[in-house]
Amino acid sequence: MASRPPKSTRTRTAKEVRVSPRSLPRTHHQNKRPRRILHLLQIYLSILLLFVNYFLAQYDKFILSYFRPQVQASLGLSEAQYGLVSGYATGIVYALLALPIALVADYTSARVWTLSVAAAWWSLCVVFQGLANDFGQLFCARIGMGIGQAAVEALSISLISDLVAWRNVFLGTSVLYVGVYVGEAVSGQIAHAFTETGTSWQVAMRAIGITGIVVAVLVRLVLREPARREAIVVLGGRPGAWDAASSVIGSGVGPVPGSKARKRRSMRAAKADLLSTGVYIMRMHSFWLLLLSAAMRQLAGNVFGYYMPGYLSTLYPNTTNLLSRYGLIVGIVGSLTVLFGGLLTSLLWNRTKLTPIYLTAVGGMVSSIFVLIMIFSRNLAGDDESRGVQILYGSMAAAYATAELWLGCLFALIALLLPPDYKTFGLAIWTSVQVLVYSSGPEAMGLALRNEDPASPGYITATRNSLAVIITLGYWACGIGLLSAIPLLKRDLRMEFVEGRLSTRRRMAFGGFIVAVVCLVVILFTMSLVYAV
Repeated sequence: MASRPPKSTRTRTAKEVRVSPRSLPRTHHQNKRPRRILHLLQIYLSILLLFVNYFLAQYDKFILSYFRPQVQASLGLSEAQYGLVSGYATGIVYALLALPIALVADYTSARVWTLSVAAAWWSLCVVFQGLANDFGQLFCARIGMGIGQAAVEALSISLISDLVAWRNVFLGTSVLYVGVYVGEAVSGQIAHAFTETGTSWQVAMRAIGITGIVVAVLVRLVLREPARREAIVVLGGRPGAWDAASSVIGSGVGPVPGSKARKRRSMRAAKADLLSTGVYIMRMHSFWLLLLSAAMRQLAGNVFGYYMPGYLSTLYPNTTNLLSRYGLIVGIVGSLTVLFGGLLTSLLWNRTKLTPIYLTAVGGMVSSIFVLIMIFSRNLAGDDESRGVQILYGSMAAAYATAELWLGCLFALIALLLPPDYKTFGLAIWTSVQVLVYSSGPEAMGLALRNEDPASPGYITATRNSLAVIITLGYWACGIGLLSAIPLLKRDLRMEFVEGRLSTRRRMAFGGFIVAVVCLVVILFTMSLVYAV
């Protein structure tokens, strides 16, 4: 009989080894916790960098306007030349080139690289603006900047929608859009600081451009290309149905863009993906009504941003720090409101998917009342300037608190409705069409005021009436359109996309929409040239 090994050397059996059932999971949890914290920190830092990058893109667009007198005097620009540099003619580049840039980013699955290169490019073009010696050099630098900035919004939303879980996408996108309100609040102060320190506009532009290049490098170093999340709708509700159908628009439903593994990258594959994305959007019931409604809301906001500060300055000429307080209200109230809209949508996401629609529609229509009070504040105060200013500040805060809930949550909803592999391209369609539509707002204001002397009382009256009509109509058109789109959106969320052969009526409607947008672009481009000259 074999001798028993000493107690100190023999192998212990499972019964003899007593392991606390909590010890292994606890150890495993302790190992995962630091990695999870680091992962969350990287996500938060990524969203913060996307916010800073987006803020710089917005700021770079309008910084030249703060140095307008210095720029015109330094380069000897005429009013016509300055109009070409800052008008709708250069804005078309921003709207149209977003589409191919977004398509390339999706097709190559290199959104982070695309955004980083684009940010470095437009920042370099800002530096070139500071080095310009004549109109031609400045104009080329502005065009180059527009090319780089074209797809920044679509790329940023697309990345955020994959960086965080669905419920958090709304809050993350809202953080991005804080850049809009912070930009309005601090842009004037930054330009004023440059002026007060005696910094020339050329040096200021170079400093801003170099800052943008640094941010572009940080974006590339910190961000990692996230995996694509599934959309909140599955086309047709039948897995594989879209892959099995024909990709021809007139027959079948077409494949999900990017749903088949690409064995090789080719122009034919890119064309097929482009066509499939178009088919996807055409078969959605709600997309185009949501798009036009949001464009009307943006049109009203664009007119507000361009003309309201100047109108209020003329209305209250003796009020010191009016625009500074205006910017403060925009920055604080606008930022808190857009964040609250994203947070509210996230909290209610499991109960209803329609929160962004109600926040945008109802909030805008309620806000239009406060906007009218702002516009007629001095009349309501019996022409008492001090009392009118009090009414103005209160109604302005209420207007922003009700109107600005929408931006982050609605755009995030669109991102989650689009096909995952080509959501950036879909978002580029969403943003580009809106730019082309809402740019007509300032042009309409220009037509209404073209025969008025800026120094006359009639100019103030015409501005007041135009603001009241255009902003109110824009808010209410958006609200009615969004509320009308609710049944269509519910069908899309139930995966009841249009299947089978597209009707002639539907194809003609889309064709007519494209023709209308093209005509609008041509008209606005012509008007921008005519009025600039």
